[in-house]
Amino acid sequence: MDVVSQLQRQFVDYTTSLYREGFVDDQYTQLQKLQDESSPDFVVEVVTLFFEDCEKLINNMARALEQQQGVDFKQVDASVHQLKGSSSSIGAMRVKNVCVVFRTCCEAQNREGCLRCLQQVTHEYSLLKNKLQTLFRLEQQIIAAGGSIPVIE
Repeated sequence: MDVVSQLQRQFVDYTTSLYREGFVDDQYTQLQKLQDESSPDFVVEVVTLFFEDCEKLINNMARALEQQQGVDFKQVDASVHQLKGSSSSIGAMRVKNVCVVFRTCCEAQNREGCLRCLQQVTHEYSLLKNKLQTLFRLEQQIIAAGGSIPVIE
């Protein structure tokens, strides 16, 4: 088996595991379908913007929850709602699912629950970022070796 075939097999296996483990869902597939020759870096660009947005939102939530004189749960919820929407739009299923629980804690004005959810959303975001960066590196290796990225249905 040549290098390109090995990398392509690795790409398919890795991508399949991302779906199987719930890191991404069908929305990610839809995002990939929007990528073509005219915009070969579309998915990387969209996901990079998502990562930047996530970091800002997570930092905003952390600052809001650290307030000792009273947490503005509406502000926290607004950030969680935005994170839930953007994670849903790129197919980041595990991040989105934590946001659902996080919003419930905001509605209940449960600071401890919110802090736990913040920790969990930060963890899931970090895992997802590492997984997708690995996937993007595999794509670059396939292209550099003269291959094409396999389409996964």
